Amino acid sequence: MKTKAFLQETDVHAILTAAKAFAIEKKWAVTIAVVDDGGHLLGLSRLDGAAPISAHIAPAKAQTAALGCRATKIYEDIINNGRIAFLSAPLFEGMLEGGLPITVEGQVIGAVGVSGVQSPEDVQIAQAGIAALGLSQ
Repeated sequence: MKTKAFLQETDVHAILTAAKAFAIEKKWAVTIAVVDDGGHLLGLSRLDGAAPISAHIAPAKAQTAALGCRATKIYEDIINNGRIAFLSAPLFEGMLEGGLPITVEGQVIGAVGVSGVQSPEDVQIAQAGIAALGLSQ
């Protein structure tokens, strides 16, 4: 039987703190969400000035990245390249760039989703949060 790493509360706090610091430094008003490998919300931070809808989009991006075990940009690209039937995939509501899985030893243990600025900037914020764990994506 394999053993698997999992996110603890201190990890979630570290991710949110680092991601928030990066966003604040850039003056980006965003919402940041952290989920476990099942897509269940572990932490959320909505910065001052972030659009209310971002509090729904960020967790959806994180859930999609966790359940799909890949960056959400992949799904956005699939749809933009004409495979619109993919919009019917169950449980995937956040198929927009800005969600990244957190991987340890080849296994997805959770994900970070960010919403509020341009999608590549959302990714930068998510990367900054994951980097706080000593991981890179």
